[in-house]
Amino acid sequence: EPVLKISTVVSGLAGPIGVEVDKKGRIWIAESGTGVNDGKVVVVTQDGQKHDAFTNFESYKTEGGELEGPAHLMISDGIIYILGAYGKLYKASESAYILGGPAVSASKLAVEDIGKFVLNYKFKNDTEMTHPYNLIKGPDDAIYIADAAANAIIRRDKTGLLSVVVEVPGVKNPLPIGPPQVESVPTGIIYDGQNFLVTTLLGFPFPPGKSIIYKISPAGAVSIFQEGFTSLVDIADGGPRGRLVLEHGVFGAMGFGAKTGKLLWATGTSRYLLADGFNEPAGLKQADEHNWYVTSFKDGTVLKVSY
Repeated sequence: EPVLKISTVVSGLAGPIGVEVDKKGRIWIAESGTGVNDGKVVVVTQDGQKHDAFTNFESYKTEGGELEGPAHLMISDGIIYILGAYGKLYKASESAYILGGPAVSASKLAVEDIGKFVLNYKFKNDTEMTHPYNLIKGPDDAIYIADAAANAIIRRDKTGLLSVVVEVPGVKNPLPIGPPQVESVPTGIIYDGQNFLVTTLLGFPFPPGKSIIYKISPAGAVSIFQEGFTSLVDIADGGPRGRLVLEHGVFGAMGFGAKTGKLLWATGTSRYLLADGFNEPAGLKQADEHNWYVTSFKDGTVLKVSY
């Protein structure tokens, strides 16, 4: 019988969101910072040592007090792609940072303006906002980006050309407070060989049990993979038991409840709890079929979940 083990890999991080693992087993983490242009990407070696790799990313607090800074990151073909504040996509060669050497400033990295394209695009449900949040390499070597403010999936082909795959539909608000329709904010995205699976975190009033995992074809056809979740923030392949999804927490009068985050298997028809008690978890990365990394935005930690 498999045993669940959860351990802290690294602590003392400022608003960690995205987590990625390279071929050497090193862990790369995007920290959104504290709001004073102190976003960064750190790398943790297998002996648990933490190094600042890329620093000085934009980090600021919105009028509503939300922190904006580096969100998710991805390593593909030796390039680290980092989604930063203001709709920026940064690109760094994995070899740009020499382990143990000085950190490289974000201002030295190649950058593309995804947000500008999104803001100029005429969406049906135009929010006139952009927040490129998560990304995945899809078929055709294109990068697919979940924009958590425009509520859309953006495609960046290998030449850098941008297009919109689909707008993610909202849901009817079941609660007596808030708007009649609640935005479906896309947060996590994986490609299963045929379709994308996209997790959604609903907007205010964050109704429990209404978050959906959508199945989206590369052509933009949307169907429901599974519904009935609460404030989903990420998804991983999982394994034989199903996809693994991450719930951020349960929203109450004081905001998201402490330690109400969960990891669940999602089969498309049923769901099973793998682990709970996470404190505002944000990012999930699969190392292999028995090990996953989870960032705790609130605690400033990365946890290793082994099963």
